[in-house]
Amino acid sequence: MAACPFRRSIASQLSRALNLPAENLINSISAVPVSKKRPVADFQLFVGSVIEDKSSDRSKPDLQLQTQRLAEKLKCDTVVSEISTGPGTVNFTINRELLAKTVLQQVFKDGSEYGIKSELFSTLPRRKIVIEFSSPNIAKKFHVGHLRSTIIGNFVANLKEALGHQVTRINYLGDWGMQFGLLGAGFQQFGNEEELQSNPLQHLFERLGVHFDEYSGESFYQEKSQEVLKMLDTKGLLQKTIKGTRVVDLSEKRDLSLSSTVMRSDGTSLYITRDLAAAIDRMQKYNCDTMIYVTDKSQNTHFEQLFQILKLMGYQWAERCQHVSFGLVQGMKTRKGEVVLLEDVLNEARSRMLQNMASAKTSKELENPLETAEKIGLAALIIQDFKGLLSSDYQFSWDRVLQSRGDTGVFLQYTHARLHSLEQMYRNGQSTDINTACLQDPQAISVLQHLLRYDEVLYKSSEDLQPKHIVSYLLTLSHLAAVAHKTLPVKGSAPELAQLLWLRSTQGLSHLTQPPELAATAIHTTLTQLLPNPRGTEVTASLRASTAYFMPTCQCNP
Repeated sequence: MAACPFRRSIASQLSRALNLPAENLINSISAVPVSKKRPVADFQLFVGSVIEDKSSDRSKPDLQLQTQRLAEKLKCDTVVSEISTGPGTVNFTINRELLAKTVLQQVFKDGSEYGIKSELFSTLPRRKIVIEFSSPNIAKKFHVGHLRSTIIGNFVANLKEALGHQVTRINYLGDWGMQFGLLGAGFQQFGNEEELQSNPLQHLFERLGVHFDEYSGESFYQEKSQEVLKMLDTKGLLQKTIKGTRVVDLSEKRDLSLSSTVMRSDGTSLYITRDLAAAIDRMQKYNCDTMIYVTDKSQNTHFEQLFQILKLMGYQWAERCQHVSFGLVQGMKTRKGEVVLLEDVLNEARSRMLQNMASAKTSKELENPLETAEKIGLAALIIQDFKGLLSSDYQFSWDRVLQSRGDTGVFLQYTHARLHSLEQMYRNGQSTDINTACLQDPQAISVLQHLLRYDEVLYKSSEDLQPKHIVSYLLTLSHLAAVAHKTLPVKGSAPELAQLLWLRSTQGLSHLTQPPELAATAIHTTLTQLLPNPRGTEVTASLRASTAYFMPTCQCNP
């Protein structure tokens, strides 16, 4: 990772000045976000995070004085060309020619693993992770409400796999209750075996570019849930209420002020009982380090109680279970009115995008406009969904989602297509022998600085499982590419300039995905399916990579 040698060199100096191990300082050295208003340093250290005195009553003048003293102990060298101070920070500017050469060479060397190879991840153990997401009710058509669970779960799975973890994707289908009895009775009388085999649900997942390693359902755990009830009874955790139901007391004082019902009065199990059985079964089957559930935030209490009951049963691994919750989408409608089915939404996105493409004066003739509209429309939906905090509700607007300018998925796809066109133009001219003198313009430096931040962005998303960090990074990258396209010459100029443009777009994307031959764009299809020849320049690969965690990429010329 390009930032690694720079962080290590800075950490080495700081180690001598602070008398601390360099390894303890690396994670405290962060890349500085690009500023539109003024040139900024490349890296900074927040002094308060490493000095010994961490008392809360430390005054700002004291901290600034310690910052100044630390800066005076440091010296510029062949790597660092300037050292300055800010409010509680020591700032480091990298030698400009070394910055350009190191970043570009690292991108060409690491390709789709740029960022993933960072030492920020080197000490993290590889885990076995089970992720349950999507989980529609199969007695009903796929409701749009399950879209968020499907794409968010797919993002989490793609990200974890890209970082080297062993991921098992589970779709836990709702197949229990009255509607299934009616469905079964109806099938016996009027059913058609061929139609049953057609599996429209699988078609929708393929359309979204989502796959699962295991499909299971509540009915599978009906018998096992009875075993769970026996275990709860044996451990003295099962209590009978006046109504005849069985509950588990979850209150601190054990006065039933807070409880969870696990059995009806007629002895049948409930949803949480089957979830308990499923969790125990999965841990026995996969021996995983972490179990992640992706559902809307209305189920927060359910999962809090689920994990608490597992702990009371003696399963300490419940501490490693995690609920990734998300808010609701409001106002999602098609031209026909209120949206109910996911298929309606996907068709609407494709239809509107096709119409926009047809009316745009700059659109070129495409071999398969329907497929292109599908990919861009889907990307637009996903980026809109991933821009904010997952737990927040948001108001949906088709006009905003499908805008070609601004912070939208359409803009990201346009940027990718534009950079891919440059890549094709200069493919034969690519060289690892870089003339750094061509990359000293402020616009070029801004791109290089932004690329330095990629591993930190990845790390942050991997910690809190929020895609908004990556989306924000990609949108900034695309805006920087747009500015550079206007101000830096490309046609007829030194190949280094064109390579830098490719690099910008590429770097954001390739780091978010898996390796090109395996990378599935989080929501649509694998990179291999989208990009028949994913080798190309590593620059465009980088942009693909980041995007691949959650959306399809288009190679069509803008």
